[in-house]
Amino acid sequence: MIDEYIRLYGKRLYGLCRALCPDVWEADDLYQETWLKVVKKLGSYDASKPFEPWLTRICVNTYKDLLRRKKLNPVTDPFTSTEEKDTALANVPAVQEEDRSDIREAVDALPTKLRTTVILFYFCDLGEQQTADALKIPVGTVKSRLNRAKKMLKEELRHEYGLPV
Repeated sequence: MIDEYIRLYGKRLYGLCRALCPDVWEADDLYQETWLKVVKKLGSYDASKPFEPWLTRICVNTYKDLLRRKKLNPVTDPFTSTEEKDTALANVPAVQEEDRSDIREAVDALPTKLRTTVILFYFCDLGEQQTADALKIPVGTVKSRLNRAKKMLKEELRHEYGLPV
């Protein structure tokens, strides 16, 4: 049964994971972790409701858990000061970054709640209701987050390109 779900939704789920995680390895981990949770929770899935929003919600919640763990983990930030971190980073050879558009970089710079909402709505083509269901928030909150994100993106890109107000 899980094989059928992976066949039907795996590609979209991986796209969501890549949209949430700029690092390929983190996206792969998120993808695998999401499917593991789906297998564990499959018994609690209400088959009368669409599967994809349920799957998306598990993925988003797993992503939030990973962010929380990353913040709390001293291994991810072992430096005692920003100067120590800057010195260490200055000595690391530059890695060739993926080619990313200015818009994507601006989206990545948004606060997590806004970024997640933008990614689900625009990058994953979920509607307002589907986005709301995935995030377990009201549709009105989705609309206000999208509005705030658009204003922030417009402001960021306006400064970057010197566009008129």
